[in-house]
Amino acid sequence: MSQNLTKGPVMRSMFCFALPMIAGNLLQQCYNIADTLIVGKILGTNALAAVGSSFTLMTFLTSILLGLSMGSGAVFSIYFGSRDEENLKESISASFLLIAIFTVCFNLLSFACLDWLRAFLHVPSNVWGSMREYLSVIFCGIAAVSLYNYFASFLRAIGNSLVPLLFLGISSVLNIILDLWFVLGRSRGIAGAAEATVISQYFAGIGICVYALIKYPVLKAGLMEWRSLQRSSIRQISAFSILTCIQQSVMNLGILMIQGLVNSFGPIVMAAFAAAVKIDAFAYMPVQDFGNAFSTFIAQNYGAKKEDRIRAGLKGALLASLVFCIFVSAAIWIFARPLMGLFVQPEETAVIAEGVRYLHIEGAFYFGIGCLFLLYGLYRALSKPGMSVILTVISLGTRVLLAYVLSAIPGISVTGIWWAIPIGWLLADFVGLVFYIRRCRHNMFTRS
Repeated sequence: MSQNLTKGPVMRSMFCFALPMIAGNLLQQCYNIADTLIVGKILGTNALAAVGSSFTLMTFLTSILLGLSMGSGAVFSIYFGSRDEENLKESISASFLLIAIFTVCFNLLSFACLDWLRAFLHVPSNVWGSMREYLSVIFCGIAAVSLYNYFASFLRAIGNSLVPLLFLGISSVLNIILDLWFVLGRSRGIAGAAEATVISQYFAGIGICVYALIKYPVLKAGLMEWRSLQRSSIRQISAFSILTCIQQSVMNLGILMIQGLVNSFGPIVMAAFAAAVKIDAFAYMPVQDFGNAFSTFIAQNYGAKKEDRIRAGLKGALLASLVFCIFVSAAIWIFARPLMGLFVQPEETAVIAEGVRYLHIEGAFYFGIGCLFLLYGLYRALSKPGMSVILTVISLGTRVLLAYVLSAIPGISVTGIWWAIPIGWLLADFVGLVFYIRRCRHNMFTRS
């Protein structure tokens, strides 16, 4: 079921590979939204604020593990494209060892720092109790998230994006069923929503692990080579994985720091942000996944030294991303209020109004984040993960600095936070495009 992206029509190959990834993450967003809908409608504004803040925190924490897997996936794609099975097995072994060590240490650190998070995120006392209860369960699923992302990254790197979708889809349905059972049927409250998520995560992680090991002998052979690892393989995987990890975690650290600032404005703004961010993520998630599929396409063709396909894919991907973003921006602008009403009771007019304001500002600039996802994927695939880190730092630095400065100005307040985010996207886009234009004159797509 693996797909060779170095052959066939460029855009058809990319879209056929991207669609299962997009569908998979839309399903994942659905079960994240299921938590928010059930908690917000049944348990109230404070519980919604707690789950929303926890979601932002977990997005940051899991982005570290996701970044490690994505970096490894780029190396897998290059060796798969060049048909270099020996180096592919070496990279499989090195990356699994690296990610396993990170996961264990990271999980222990998460529990050790649990109570410190209240001060870091400026969580109000009437929200912290629920948030702590939710996180103490959710942290148990970090290993499952790591397991799923590692094996999903391997499968996608060799062109198999369908199987990760299937496991994620079943997991999503399971999560929704368990949410309803634990929260409504068993009255488990906010802990029940967390338990449903963790059980679903372990189903997806263990399931995809077993499938991949049975279906792909090269994966099993690679994992058995950890005793004979070469230093060169460890250095290469570490360079790709750690830089991509930094890029992903820095990107989400910016969101986490914004969350801390948002929390300082109280439960109403927290609840509005919690609901609006879910809508926001659902809206631009397809273009984020398309950027990851685009990265795999570029990496395979980079490994196969097919420069013409890389250029054709870049032009087609940019056009497709822009068209999609314009369409979604229009939809979010028109339907912002009814979308907020899905998460918040009609009488919570202040929460709905703030959420609509956020969506109108962010939604108008989805083309900026769409372009940025393509740039991240391009530089990661071309063995330049450091450039993705630079663009992320620019985007992060701008949004955090402006958010704190603008929100402190009377008359602007929390609206300044909403404006800081798209400004950061656009500045990073500008730098990334200037670098691309300059480097194209020096055979950027030629692999040595």
